[in-house]
Amino acid sequence: METLLSSAFDLLSSYDLLHIRKGLRHLEALLAKMCLAPHITKEVDATGTAKKPDDPVYREFIKLQNGFEWNISIRLIACLERLLGKKSSGQINSLILSCLELLQGLLLLHPSSRQLFAREVHMNVLLDLLDAGNSASIQCAALLTLVSALLDRPQNTRTFEALEGLPTVTSLFKRRDTPRDVKLKCLEFLYFYLMPETAPIASKPSTPHREGRKRGSSSSSTSSFTTPHYIKTTEEKQKLLGEWLTNVDDLVADLREGGPFGV
Repeated sequence: METLLSSAFDLLSSYDLLHIRKGLRHLEALLAKMCLAPHITKEVDATGTAKKPDDPVYREFIKLQNGFEWNISIRLIACLERLLGKKSSGQINSLILSCLELLQGLLLLHPSSRQLFAREVHMNVLLDLLDAGNSASIQCAALLTLVSALLDRPQNTRTFEALEGLPTVTSLFKRRDTPRDVKLKCLEFLYFYLMPETAPIASKPSTPHREGRKRGSSSSSTSSFTTPHYIKTTEEKQKLLGEWLTNVDDLVADLREGGPFGV
C-alpha cells in the first residue's frame, strides 16, 4: 500500500495536470476498495473510526492514515492549494472537484484527519473555494467538504468562525447572482452549523497552529481548544450568526421543529 500511495503522492505533486488526474484516480480506486471491502461493520472505536476487524487491508490503511507521512488528506489539501493558484479552466475545475470528493470521503472514513482543519492554513483553503469567482459546482462541493471537516469537531468550528467563515457563507447566500443550488447548500450548511455540539469521543486535544491566516481572525486564543470551553450552544451560535443574517430565529425554530440531520 505504501508503494501505491507513494506513486499517487508523486503524481499529485506534479505540475502536469494529466499526472495529477492520474494520481487522483489511483486514490479513488484505493478508497473504493476500502469502502467496498467485505466484513464491514458499523462499530466504531474510541476515536470514532469504523472498525473492520476482519479486514487487514483496511486496518493497514487506517494505520497509515494515522501518521503524517502517508496521510492522504494533507496531500489533497496541498493539491487544492496549488490548483487554486492556477488560472481557472474546465480542466482545473474538474481536478478541484475530484479533490473535494475524495476529501469528503476520507474525512468520513478516517475521522482523525478532520483535526487538520483545526489549523487556519488548511481551513482557509476550503473558504477560498467559496469565493464568488468559483463555479457553482465547486462552491457546492466545498460546502459539503466543510460539513465533513466540522462534523463532531467543535475545535474546527471555532477555527471556521475565527477566519470569518460565517460572513463568507452568508454573503454567498445573500448575493443576488448566487445560483439557487448554491443558496440551498448554504442554507443546509447553516442548519448544520446551528446544531448542538458535543466533544469528540476520547479524542486527544490538539492545538492548531496560527499560520497562514489570510482573513481577519478574532482575538480569542486557540489555546482554549484543549478544554471543554470550546464547545458552544445553539444559542451562542445563533447570536454569532445573527450578526450576518436576519432570519436566524426562523432557522433555529425550523431546526428544533423539523429535526433535520437527526436532531
